[in-house]
Amino acid sequence: MPNNLAVQPGETPASYVAEAPRPAEGRARSADEENSGRRRQLQYPPAPEPLPVPVMDNHTHLDFRDGDVQVSVTEALDAAEALGVRGAVQVGCDLESSRFTIEAVEADARLLGAVALHPNDAPALGEAGTLEDALAEIEALAAHPRVRAIGETGLDYFRTEGPGLKTQEYSFRRHIDMAKRLGLALQIHDRDAHEDVVRVLREEGAPEKVVFHCFSGDAELALICNENGWSMSFAGTVTFKNAGDLREALAIADPDLVLVETDAPFLTPHPYRGRPNASYMIPYTMRAMAEVLDKDLAQLCTEVSRNTEKIYGTL
Repeated sequence: MPNNLAVQPGETPASYVAEAPRPAEGRARSADEENSGRRRQLQYPPAPEPLPVPVMDNHTHLDFRDGDVQVSVTEALDAAEALGVRGAVQVGCDLESSRFTIEAVEADARLLGAVALHPNDAPALGEAGTLEDALAEIEALAAHPRVRAIGETGLDYFRTEGPGLKTQEYSFRRHIDMAKRLGLALQIHDRDAHEDVVRVLREEGAPEKVVFHCFSGDAELALICNENGWSMSFAGTVTFKNAGDLREALAIADPDLVLVETDAPFLTPHPYRGRPNASYMIPYTMRAMAEVLDKDLAQLCTEVSRNTEKIYGTL
């Protein structure tokens, strides 16, 4: 495909390079250190080779800033488009980011939107007595024609425990109901909670379109998704050396249910794990997925692009 925006493979896109490091404005990652205690590298990785067929990044957070530079929505999408990522779904995870999502989808036609309250935020909203008001605002924002999903919502047993889990599940059920009433896809955040996520979906009756964002399950969960027609979105985690279970899940996933995402600025693919992530790095993940599946890259891109449009519609 023509690279008319002059992003050269092996070089970091110009908009992601700072002449001098400067603090990012707005929302940012919670820490500049990896779990090991080593300071993170804040330079964006080099650009990969462009994809032969364009795909969509179906989950990114453009309001979360990372690295040494602040990149605008337009700059981020320009760099991605030059490398075969024709657009993205900007995802809200609280009121602030969901409001940002509406502004972003109105500012650039290459974006679609998703809005929701993250499961880890629901307990605090419940304790403050503001959960119902927050859910009402999410539903109002979801009426925007370029919002195509309710998400990310779900269950997270890694950061929430105790009494907050009941509120978390209540919020998840409300989001499921919202997605069904509005005819929107449901983007699920599932961390260490596979069994209960599936249980709640079955009890409530899943929406027609369900996406397990940043799929983190094993082959067993992939089979459940296959049986129910629930889409599985693979992120940079599928490239990690210790992610054998994810690759096994991808290998048996129904090809009609496979999507790709960055979850940027998080989950940067190998060999740049721990550095800032962005939509222009989707080709690293797509190539790793094609290798796992022993499939021609152009064919996989065509399938993923078709699957994405089936869930979110056209730009």
